[in-house]
Amino acid sequence: MRWVWIVWWLLLALPAWSAPPSFERTEERQPCRHYNALKIPLFGDTHVHTRYSLDASTQDTRTTPQQAYRFARGERIGIQPWNDEGKALRSLKLARPLDFAVVTDHAELIGEVSMCNSPSVDGYNAWQCKVYRRWPRAAFFLFNTRASAGGRLGLCGDDGNRCLTAALAPWQEMREAAEQSYDRSDNCDFTSFVGYEWTGASENLANLHRNVIFRNAVVPDLPFSFVDNPTARGLWQNLESSCLDAGTGCDALVIPHNSNLSDGYMFSPQDADGVLLTAEDQAKRSRLERLVEVMQHKGSSECFFGPGQMEDELCAFEQLPYDKFSGKFMNLTRSAPAADDGFLRDVLNDGLKLKKELGFNPYQMGFIASTDTHLGAPGAVSETDFPGHGGAGEPAAANNKGLPDDLEFNPGGVAVVWAEENSRDAIFAAMQRRETYGTSGPRMSVRFFGGWDLDRELCEAPDFVERSYLGGVPMGGQLPPVANPEDPRFIVSALMDPGTLDSPGTALQRIQIIKGWIDGAGNKRQRVYEVAGDANNGASVNPLTCEQSGDGFKHLCRVWTDPHFDPAEDAYYYARVVENPSCRWSQQICVANGVNCANPGTIPRGLEACCSDTHRPVIQERAWTSPIWYSPNTDSLAGDTLNNDTPSEKHSNKD
Repeated sequence: MRWVWIVWWLLLALPAWSAPPSFERTEERQPCRHYNALKIPLFGDTHVHTRYSLDASTQDTRTTPQQAYRFARGERIGIQPWNDEGKALRSLKLARPLDFAVVTDHAELIGEVSMCNSPSVDGYNAWQCKVYRRWPRAAFFLFNTRASAGGRLGLCGDDGNRCLTAALAPWQEMREAAEQSYDRSDNCDFTSFVGYEWTGASENLANLHRNVIFRNAVVPDLPFSFVDNPTARGLWQNLESSCLDAGTGCDALVIPHNSNLSDGYMFSPQDADGVLLTAEDQAKRSRLERLVEVMQHKGSSECFFGPGQMEDELCAFEQLPYDKFSGKFMNLTRSAPAADDGFLRDVLNDGLKLKKELGFNPYQMGFIASTDTHLGAPGAVSETDFPGHGGAGEPAAANNKGLPDDLEFNPGGVAVVWAEENSRDAIFAAMQRRETYGTSGPRMSVRFFGGWDLDRELCEAPDFVERSYLGGVPMGGQLPPVANPEDPRFIVSALMDPGTLDSPGTALQRIQIIKGWIDGAGNKRQRVYEVAGDANNGASVNPLTCEQSGDGFKHLCRVWTDPHFDPAEDAYYYARVVENPSCRWSQQICVANGVNCANPGTIPRGLEACCSDTHRPVIQERAWTSPIWYSPNTDSLAGDTLNNDTPSEKHSNKD
């Protein structure tokens, strides 16, 4: 009912709680007019590629970093293909602007890309650049193959300095674009960060990619790339020496992404060079890698669905059919995914085991999602009229009548942070304490708290957020130590995405809480609990028309208690919020073109994939909160007692 929405947004708008800020101010700017001690949800994209990324530029993306930020703020941009006069034949515009965004062009090859596109730059006439300009698809493989091996092409010179020098101008442009787009007024309408992607790969070309985000305008002279040091520990060490410990005011965090394509190497005990990571290395990881990307254009990394796994059919959501990105291009390296390939639920369990060895958990990471757009279009996650994100170096054709992206890919997700205001310091601090969640695109508002004695009636309390902060910890936190821990309680509350006038949101179907733990025999365990809503609510979508039917919920809330809690076992808990079924982007295109797979005569050339055995026409969009951790001994958790959560048996479905 409407009163639910009114009360919720009043609670977001009113600074009812006079708690001190949870962040330190490190920059000069006007104070935000809209400050809320109880925090507000801010929606953004932390994974954006523009014309300076090789894979984007070789598919003819021309969006500049400045244009990418303008798009995030609501402006329209042109996208490929282009006509002979340089006019875009397609365009994009967000239905709702984002609150924040980060351009993360690849650190590797930005000098080479700039060089090959700039006649005044030394190296422009090198044969490699001629290949780049004439045969961009060939250049995509040529340049990437060398960079993935940790090396540079000959056009960079023996010492690589020619390409490092060429990288200075685009890096400066990225920094200036972030500064010019940042709203330092008291309106605080939009926040932009300086960032880049460290594009690492294992020996078998498994994905080790990580995004680096800087807190403020104090950043290194150049981004540190996989070519500079082809190990994760090299990246961590460089960021500590050049940024965190340099005494300049620089601060950064690192976000691994696509662990689903890492073949298990992203969170392996060994680095890419085969060297075993030491406790000191893992401590650096723990300091920097506070978040991990659970969902993006190239699939979901939440959990594995397949033979030998506990039955959780929702793990099949946007699961790619191969275990490493090279498997997309090379059949010799193509293998089906497996449970231990880097899916995050399993990784979180590994972290609980490592804590027993190291005295701390290096995988205590919060969740976000993003797009990995290669069109310079942050937040372009709509399933309707999806133009594709690219990312595989293949230009869009003007006469393309088929699907605009490969069938297994998706529009990507959205990063959400709970922060007091829309500023760099507030958002960065929220990321550091992991008070974040990710969605597969919709903008649900999700709260998740835990603690030892949260009121079982909190869902009915208008001040439940304030009381949850006072009596527990939010998502991303660690349950505080108590003398005799019994039955932690958790409260999870979710509001559906209201959508827009032209495109209303989809109702919620259910909320689940996922628990992972290490049992007394040292085995990794997982369990999914249904805590709110109704998995059998009868909601459905007609794949021939994309018309939705059935009941759902605008608001779901539950205070839940773990019925199998064992105070001797390390554990984590996170919430998964699931919408009613809807048509996937690919099916929407198939329907728009009149495809009926039961009638072969309705299948136009180019849309044969609509009737492929691998096509998933229906999806259930969702959100994943950062976990809350429990440990029998929190004395050695290095300051991670940031949050408290608690559950109960009260179940409230608000409409």
